Amino acid sequence: MVKVVAARRRLPDEGIWEVRGGARHFVSSKVMAWVAVDRAIRLARARRLPADLDRSTALRSEIRRSVEAEGVDAATGAFVQSFGSSALDASNLLIPLVRFLPAEDARVSATIARTAADLAPGGLVYRYLEGDDGLPGGEATFVICSFWLVDNLALAGQTGRARELFQRLLGCANDVGLLAEEVDPLTGELLGNFPQAFSHVGLIGAALNLARAERSDHAR
Repeated sequence: MVKVVAARRRLPDEGIWEVRGGARHFVSSKVMAWVAVDRAIRLARARRLPADLDRSTALRSEIRRSVEAEGVDAATGAFVQSFGSSALDASNLLIPLVRFLPAEDARVSATIARTAADLAPGGLVYRYLEGDDGLPGGEATFVICSFWLVDNLALAGQTGRARELFQRLLGCANDVGLLAEEVDPLTGELLGNFPQAFSHVGLIGAALNLARAERSDHAR
């Protein structure tokens, strides 16, 4: 995996959402390349596996420098969808979840604030709203992205807001507790693939992060 990342790290791609608007240097893709190398380093050290750790560590640092230099909007301090863009993308809410940066980092805080303000005008989160994705028409809010916002709010210590959004998302489930891929933010109608596994994965992760954050609050 490290060799694949080393060979492809400078290539544009279609991103986590597989957009049809042309290949770009998506920030989330670069972050995930960093994750692959970081976890390989951790595994090699923990299991004492043969690996060129100096080379892998240098690669990991190079990817981080690239993301931090080209993936942040100078005007707002928030992470953007792709290098050279000012558009937002909810996939950047993964940055603290994969431990690229902590939730208290100023750039993560700015990303959380901008995502909540610009991608979640009604509380639930759109994947993105700007740019040409090569597809006709619009879309509804994405359930897993909304749970990622719960995660981020919880990790940032905003447990009240996190709990409020979490409860609202639970209320979007149908009569047997299943969630779809998307939710119409105006009507609450479940749209897209149904049931959608990664919506439920998002629910479980958000529940765990929220529970940890609330226990920490109670311990203070």
